[in-house]
Amino acid sequence: MSSPSSPDQILLTTSSDGPVNAYDALTGTVLGRFNGGQSPRRGIALAGKSLIATSHVSLDTNTGCVYLYNWWSSSAFRYAPVPEPVAPLIATLDGSYLFCGGMSGHVHSLALPSCDHMFSFTAHSSPVSCFSINDDGSLLLTGGDDGAISVFSILSLFDSTSTESATLCRLAGHASAVTAISVGMGGAGLVFPCMIWSVVMDSTESQFYAGGSDGHVYSAHMKMDRRQSKRADELAEPVKWEPGHGAAVTAVVAMVNAGQQHLVSASEGGCIRVWCAESKRSVRAFWNEQGRSISDLVVARRARYSGGVGGFVGSCRQHDFEGPSSGFSSREIIRPAREVSEMEESLKVVAKDRKRAVETLEAAIETYQRLLVLILKEGNGGGGSNSNSSIKDSTED
Repeated sequence: MSSPSSPDQILLTTSSDGPVNAYDALTGTVLGRFNGGQSPRRGIALAGKSLIATSHVSLDTNTGCVYLYNWWSSSAFRYAPVPEPVAPLIATLDGSYLFCGGMSGHVHSLALPSCDHMFSFTAHSSPVSCFSINDDGSLLLTGGDDGAISVFSILSLFDSTSTESATLCRLAGHASAVTAISVGMGGAGLVFPCMIWSVVMDSTESQFYAGGSDGHVYSAHMKMDRRQSKRADELAEPVKWEPGHGAAVTAVVAMVNAGQQHLVSASEGGCIRVWCAESKRSVRAFWNEQGRSISDLVVARRARYSGGVGGFVGSCRQHDFEGPSSGFSSREIIRPAREVSEMEESLKVVAKDRKRAVETLEAAIETYQRLLVLILKEGNGGGGSNSNSSIKDSTED
């Protein structure tokens, strides 16, 4: 079996009671540590090529701040106070700005690397729980404890003085908190046997993986042939992977090595597992130092130059790249032929379904038109008979 990860794929983990650790995903060897601790769930973000941002909450003073690191130092080079305690973080694809989710439901934007506070805006009526940015970097999606997902135009957020014009839509469909967001094509509605803390899609966006509070990883298919689906709720049940972590799975990330899809999951118990996505088997497991809990996990890639900890390069949460992202266009250039073929087949199915729907609609319209003509004729005929009867009665009188 091929190795689950090349040596230049790096795992970064945060903990609520320990430092940020960097692991070689191939061996589980600790490559470095970044000082600091008390990072909540979703409290780490990779910004551009050289920056790591983590959120920190002081339990004594109930205040929050953001620590900013680079790859060649174990200590934060900048501490940015924020208006309130913040948990989830996410950076724009070019690494120029950082969004921080606050306990009040506000989102705070910081410029990088200066950490200057740019603006704040209301996203939810309760704490912001998670973030996501779409592939071309134009949309910011926020999830909250109020069970809603808000979608904002990032460009409008910076160009407009009012966030109302930047708000594209608000999706409400959860009875409890939104704990994770993953953006892609397709859709599915599934009921899991436990609370889900993390969700990620594979590179083809045909499957998604979820980390459960019961310590298990689950997977399910996203793509379905609409011609074979009788009802929207007739979907395959999620598949539970074994073995479990023994504690809640707090983070799940996908990575590709030698053309094979692999999954990395981390738990509150401090266990990290690397899985083969195809066989759904665990190929490696290692533990956080001193068994400390893991609040979040991201994947980074080592740069193509020598050096110690400074030889790393950040990537976005699901896609590896060197240098700033050029957005959706760069992703399309490197898209595998298999994905392109799948997209073409999906488009053909959509086109056929659309044609069939249009034909059905036209037939229904024609039927209603004929029915309307018959109703009008019958109505006019009934009115004429009544008039003739009235005229006849008047004549007899």
